[in-house]
Amino acid sequence: MSDSDPVQPPDGSSPSSSTRRGGGCLIAAGLLLGPVVGVMVGEVSAGLIVGGVIGIIAAVVLLLLDRRR
Repeated sequence: MSDSDPVQPPDGSSPSSSTRRGGGCLIAAGLLLGPVVGVMVGEVSAGLIVGGVIGIIAAVVLLLLDRRR
């Protein structure tokens, strides 16, 4: 194999195949922004839980949309 040959991934897919998007940042954003909104409402713990749930839902939606491509 020469230096100009592209390195093949172990699963055999081509390097030019579509890349997957990650939803972890959406979960993290929900966990960070939820308590901030919770402070404004007066329920920090509820804000953390609701923010986490919204982040997880957004990550799952992103996963499903990404699989459709």
